Amino acid sequence: VQLVESGGGLVQAGGSLRLSCAVSGRTFSNYGMGWFRQAPGKEREFVAAIRWNAATYYADSVKGRFTISRDNAKNTVYLHLNSLKPEDTAVYSCAANTRVQWVAPVYVARAYDAWGQGTQVTVSS
Repeated sequence: VQLVESGGGLVQAGGSLRLSCAVSGRTFSNYGMGWFRQAPGKEREFVAAIRWNAATYYADSVKGRFTISRDNAKNTVYLHLNSLKPEDTAVYSCAANTRVQWVAPVYVARAYDAWGQGTQVTVSS
C-alpha cells in the first residue's frame, strides 16, 4: 500500500487548504484512515481519522475547523483545513490501517501500518 499526500502550501492565518491522500490498494474502502501532523521540535500528534463506515474523530485542537472525508471511488482521503492558525504549521501525514482489526485507538500512531511522506502546511500570521 502506498500513500501520497498533496495540497500543502503557504497560507495566511484564517485561510483554508485541502489536503489529499491518494492510496493504492484494492480494498481502500475497508481501510481506516488518519491524518497526523508534526511541527518542528514537537512530537507527532493526531489530527483526524475516518473509519471504513465514515465515522470521524478529531483532535480537540482542530474540532470545528478541520474536516476529514473520503472518496472510495477515488481511493482518496481528504483533510479540509479552515480557519487556519499559525500553530497549525506542520508536516501533515496521512496513514492507513489496512488490518482487519484496530490494534490501538484511532488517535494512536501505531494503529496505522502504512504512512505517506507528508506535505508541509505553513500558516503565516
